[in-house]
Amino acid sequence: MSVPVFIGDEVSAAGFRLAGLRVHTPQPEAVLQTLEQATRDAPLVLLSARLAQSIPAETLDRLLAGITPQITIVPDVLGHAALPDLASRIRRQIGVLE
Repeated sequence: MSVPVFIGDEVSAAGFRLAGLRVHTPQPEAVLQTLEQATRDAPLVLLSARLAQSIPAETLDRLLAGITPQITIVPDVLGHAALPDLASRIRRQIGVLE
């Protein structure tokens, strides 16, 4: 049975670990590698907003647009990073100009 994965800060990871998820707290330079590995193994990947900012926008859009696994950006419990603007992301993906 595959287990969902959380990738983010240590404080948030502690809570997600208690909820039964596998957790990873990579260094900023290893975030993309960790995310790509998680997408091969997990049915659901939760990525903290702060670490999502360290991934190039085109790469993140490609990963988020995939059908499986579902990748969701979650708020940073420490409040260091805001969630991405979903409406702008969708407009950019479908090619609608503002």
